[in-house]
Amino acid sequence: SPTPSLSAMIVNHYKMPRHIRTYNLGGMGCSAGIIAIELAHDLLQVYPNSNAVVVSTENISQNWYPGNEKSMLLPNALFRVGGAAILLSNKGKDASRAKYKLLHVVRTHMGADDDAYETIFQCEDNKGNRGVRLSKKFMQIAAESLKANITSLAPLILPLSEKLRYLWPLLQRRLLGWKVASYNPDFKKAIDHICIHAGGRAVIDALEESLQLTPDLVEPSRATLHRWGNTSSSSIWYELGYIEHKGRMHKG
Repeated sequence: SPTPSLSAMIVNHYKMPRHIRTYNLGGMGCSAGIIAIELAHDLLQVYPNSNAVVVSTENISQNWYPGNEKSMLLPNALFRVGGAAILLSNKGKDASRAKYKLLHVVRTHMGADDDAYETIFQCEDNKGNRGVRLSKKFMQIAAESLKANITSLAPLILPLSEKLRYLWPLLQRRLLGWKVASYNPDFKKAIDHICIHAGGRAVIDALEESLQLTPDLVEPSRATLHRWGNTSSSSIWYELGYIEHKGRMHKG
């Protein structure tokens, strides 16, 4: 992160009042945008009649790698500069004009696992050039993280019918000892739109297959990756903007 921090730059540029509270989240990569939403959500639970602005950015110049190590050269080609801002409010008067209502924020932290911890790692090569190394286990770790996250999210969003269809074979195996196949819930019955992080074509392909998503559901992610590349933590807001621009988002 630069010094002064990006949050300090925003405060200075817009001459914000002294009582403002700012938090600068760095080193969290592509997940920082959602983590910031969670932080803003928690703060708004404490401070009534308030606004919170989340600014998600990607600045590739901070980690540009000038060396020749292949695993560290990939981020040079993969990431792009980008940014987006989201305004959240808990003021009653804003309810009628707000675009969305935040219902759930689910986060699964995999940092205790060494392989997950080293998946995207800033380090130096043997010549002292600093950069970010991407592990070959990236897709495997991403799949495990997604599974853990969906396990927490599913009970909050799936309709009762899907919960029962998942639970029934589980009870048959555990209580009756029957050998029956597990049921993969149909998330299309719980969601109308999904913003998959535009981390790369392989990431989008894997999620499309594992969640059994239709091409139109992953279109915003593919279009974002094609037009703007991987803008890290801000990419999901590009995707949401794409959905809105296409007129696919409807009230309710």
